[in-house]
Amino acid sequence: MAIDQGQRMSALSGIHVGRVAAPLREQVLEGLRAAILNFDLKPGERLVERELIEQIGVSRTTIREVLRELTAEGLVVVIPQKGAVVYAPSQEEATDLYAVRASLEALAVRRFIERAPEDKIEALRETVTGIEAVSQGDGGMIELLHAKDRFYDVLLDGAASPTIQQILGGVQARVRLLRATSLSQPGRPREVVEEIRGLVEAIAARDIDLAVRRCDAHLNKAAATGIKALEAEAQAG
Repeated sequence: MAIDQGQRMSALSGIHVGRVAAPLREQVLEGLRAAILNFDLKPGERLVERELIEQIGVSRTTIREVLRELTAEGLVVVIPQKGAVVYAPSQEEATDLYAVRASLEALAVRRFIERAPEDKIEALRETVTGIEAVSQGDGGMIELLHAKDRFYDVLLDGAASPTIQQILGGVQARVRLLRATSLSQPGRPREVVEEIRGLVEAIAARDIDLAVRRCDAHLNKAAATGIKALEAEAQAG
C-alpha cells in the first residue's frame, strides 16, 4: 500500500505532548492509537523508532514502551526482519473476529434483557442519541468510535457479566479497528444509527428473540461492509 509521507508526518507531528495534563507516555500512546484508528497510519505501515522519535519529539524509551503497549492491544504487530507495523487484518482474521464479536454481543444483549433495570434502557437510548449527533456533526472517526463505545459500555454494564467483558476486552482494540474500517465507508454511520435504534427498541420491549436477530443483522452488515473495505484495500495495495 502506498503511503502518503506528507499525511503521515502531519499525523505524527499532530501528536502534541505536554508535561502536566497527563503522563508523557499516555499522551503519546493515545496519539498513536488515534492515528491508527483514524487511518492516518495505514494498516501494514512500518513504525520506525527513529522516525517516531524525531517526529513526535520524545525519547526512545517512551516510543518503545508505547509500541509494546500497542502490540499488547493488538493494534501493532512485530514482524521478523521488518519490525513494528500497524496491524493489518486479513480477510480471514476479520471474518473470525466478526464471528467472535457477533456471538459475544448477542449473549450480552440476552443478559442485558434478563438482568438490567429500566434505567439502563434509558441510558442505552441516550447513547443512540449521542451516536446520531456525532454522525450528523463534524466529529471525526475517534469521536464516532467513542460514541459507539459508550453504547457498548452501557450494554455490558447492564449485562452484568464479567466473563463477557473479559473476553471482549482481549480483542477490543482489533474490534475497534474493524469498527473504524466499517464506519469509514460512505453512508455507514447513518445505517448504524438506525440499526442500533432498532436494537434498543427490541431490548426495551424485553423481546430477546427480536433483539438477538437485530443484533445479528447489525453485525452481519458491519462484517459485510468491513470485509468489503478490506478487499478494496488489498486490491489497491
